[in-house]
Amino acid sequence: MALSWFSAQRRAVFTRIGVVFAALSLAACQSIIPGGQRPQEEVPPTVEQPPERPIEQGIPEDRERQRVALLVPMTGNNASVGQSIANAANMAILDTGGERVRITTYDTAAQGGASGAANRALADGNRLFLGPLLGDNVRVVGPLARSAGVPVISFSNDTGVAGNGAYVMGFTPAQAIDRVVGYAYDNGARRFAALIPEGLYGQRAQAAFNQAVTSRGGRVVATGNYSRSGRSLQLAVTQLNGEDEFDALLVADSGATAAQAVEQLRSLGRENVQIMGTELWNNQPNLGSNAAMRGAIFASVPDGMFQTLSRRYRERFSGSPYRLSSLGYDAALLVVRIAQSWEPGSAFPVSELLDEGGFTGVDGAFRFSQSGIAERALEVQRITASEPTVVSPAPTGF
Repeated sequence: MALSWFSAQRRAVFTRIGVVFAALSLAACQSIIPGGQRPQEEVPPTVEQPPERPIEQGIPEDRERQRVALLVPMTGNNASVGQSIANAANMAILDTGGERVRITTYDTAAQGGASGAANRALADGNRLFLGPLLGDNVRVVGPLARSAGVPVISFSNDTGVAGNGAYVMGFTPAQAIDRVVGYAYDNGARRFAALIPEGLYGQRAQAAFNQAVTSRGGRVVATGNYSRSGRSLQLAVTQLNGEDEFDALLVADSGATAAQAVEQLRSLGRENVQIMGTELWNNQPNLGSNAAMRGAIFASVPDGMFQTLSRRYRERFSGSPYRLSSLGYDAALLVVRIAQSWEPGSAFPVSELLDEGGFTGVDGAFRFSQSGIAERALEVQRITASEPTVVSPAPTGF
């Protein structure tokens, strides 16, 4: 977008330079006439000069494009993730020719933190926030944006920050758990168990798991909770193995943690248990290298379009994108679509976000509920020795 604007301005500058050179050439030709006589001088007509414009402080108001702020960490521990999201968002603008949108990136990890980034974005006249990435930052930015009438479409998966003008676009565990439990139930599982880490993520995963199982008529027969340590995980697996028989086991943690737990569980003789995972596993494509994990299933957003995005990203930026970069791309696509009916300088039309038909992007179909949480169409994948295979495709719409 910025490149398109720069090119237009550059053409305008060269046009003005060309006019000046043409005028000078014409004056030189007319300075002397044959015979050495000078022509009779004419008094040039008086040209009324336009009134001088006052010099504007800060960034001039953009009267042709919507100003949108991208709030992500560009420095600090999460800088590489933030840069990947920003790169993908700019790719979407270039890919769509989003001439009605201008995205400016603000560093939430710079001096002043997320609040400083939000205040700078508001001072610059932005009417919509994409980001922040972290739930804690959304809690800081949300009230500032709300007081200015600016909606926030965050990349967080923390559903606790949704509402009051803040929307959660991240991949939430509850939806992935519901989808994978539903698939297991449809394929014969009736008795379910879970390994759940301590903390907020674990609490929400536990609630989602219980709801997903009981709503389908299944039974939760055992739950093992553990802290983030190998010893605690081992004790939880041992305790779980002493419980009643179960058909399926959810490990609500990363793929690496799940692999440790599953190896131990298999060594204890639980060979026929269907292992289930969450959306976190989609960030670890090499899980199939561990034989204990083969046959495990997990739910996530569709991966097909992300592979295409990854290839094009590598060609443009000479590096691989983070999986979360798709959120930046899809958020920018969403804004470009809505910008077709969003008048420059006006407030963002929040009602457009609640389109029941939803939107489609790199991560498939999604829509925002009244609660502000993105509902997603998820697929179920099975881990194999090579690449995960899709065993239940994602719906194409709602």
